[in-house]
Amino acid sequence: MAFEYAKAMLGEAVLKQGLKYLVNNPEENLTKILKWGETIAREEAHKQYVRSWMQMFEDENNNWRKLIVRVLKQAHPNVINKLGINFFINAGVLAPAARERSEKKYSVHVPWAILIDPTGRCNLRCKGCWAAEYDRTLDMDYSTLDRVITEAEELGIRFIVVSGGEPLVRMQDLLELARKHDESVFHVFTNGTLIDSEAARRFAQTGNITFAISLEGFEQQTDARRGKGVFQRIMRAMDNLREAGVVFGFSATYARDNTEAIGSDQFIDLMVDKGCAFGWLFTYVPVGGEADVRYMATPEQRKWMYEQVQRWRREKPIFVADFWNDGAAVGGCIAGGRNYFHINAMGDVEPCAFIHYANVNIKNTGLVNALKCPLFKAYQARQPFNTNHMRPCPLIDNPKALEEIVAESGAYPTQKNGITASQLCQPLYGYAEAWGKIADKIWQGQATAAQ
Repeated sequence: MAFEYAKAMLGEAVLKQGLKYLVNNPEENLTKILKWGETIAREEAHKQYVRSWMQMFEDENNNWRKLIVRVLKQAHPNVINKLGINFFINAGVLAPAARERSEKKYSVHVPWAILIDPTGRCNLRCKGCWAAEYDRTLDMDYSTLDRVITEAEELGIRFIVVSGGEPLVRMQDLLELARKHDESVFHVFTNGTLIDSEAARRFAQTGNITFAISLEGFEQQTDARRGKGVFQRIMRAMDNLREAGVVFGFSATYARDNTEAIGSDQFIDLMVDKGCAFGWLFTYVPVGGEADVRYMATPEQRKWMYEQVQRWRREKPIFVADFWNDGAAVGGCIAGGRNYFHINAMGDVEPCAFIHYANVNIKNTGLVNALKCPLFKAYQARQPFNTNHMRPCPLIDNPKALEEIVAESGAYPTQKNGITASQLCQPLYGYAEAWGKIADKIWQGQATAAQ
């Protein structure tokens, strides 16, 4: 452990100097840093890896080079230093070893991220919101938030994802938590409407907070779901974060009536122009308020979005992840404590933001015991839920699996409406079958191309 710490401290010093060097002239110094990396790399495989990046960055038109240069130029120096150290040293070097020690000590699998809701309150009322059937009057008290994050860090979890409700109704508490736990990365999903220029400045000073701002496409689609005037407020929030030097991206849910807007080049180009470094894509899942299977993107639309994202990654200077269609990149479903899990504002410990069932409440137990709950054990025993990782989800892609998990674990529903797993899953059997036929063709095509 002492060796790991010394190695990390040396790495931090080198990283700080490297970041400072890069920020001064990223266009020229990117390749110089990589050449230095090639020189010190001991193994030929590592040298080849560095050379592949060098070749990419020597092309001024390469989209990944453009993205990195843009982020380095756009971000505040404090943000670059904080995120650089927290991502590469604390989360990249120290955290994996800490998780391994924790797993041996407690005989439990430790994920790399936690998603936690400081509040159920929200200043908007969006159609189909996944959190709308929670008790929207509750806040998680500060002491519980602090305890959970402290326990997570002790286990080796350094990526703290925050959602809600609208988490920025607890802005001061969020800032205090990020400052106290300044060796972790905080990633906040927000509707963006509360980010004025002063808030953006405070986030830049804190340094270890990034944002994913939710929208539904352009003004027409966003205002139709989120309320009149919200799109323009989001555009101003993005401007405020960009000008303050905070790293941020977008979060978009594609459904039947907005897939073509979100998947258009015009939309992704707008997000790049506004300063987004990344984008998270979610397909609509019929949970929460006004849940409606008919609102889901069709299987054909989901396939089209998959193809768009694959092309964007070759062409656009932004990193875009599609959580369901990117199952192959992460070996299927990442929820249920495998790579992450969710704690709602009431304290219920859930497998996923979209799976509203639990065995335990974090207010009554510690994080280690929560990770050992029967629900998570049943989840992990079945992962991956499908040998085709284009069909990763136990809800929309393999609904029978979720029914079995909830029944086996004796989990209780965490929504106010008390919906059973059968009531939730049965309407999705038809969708899962239809998507399965398309997904299997994609998967088989990939396997053939790899041969």
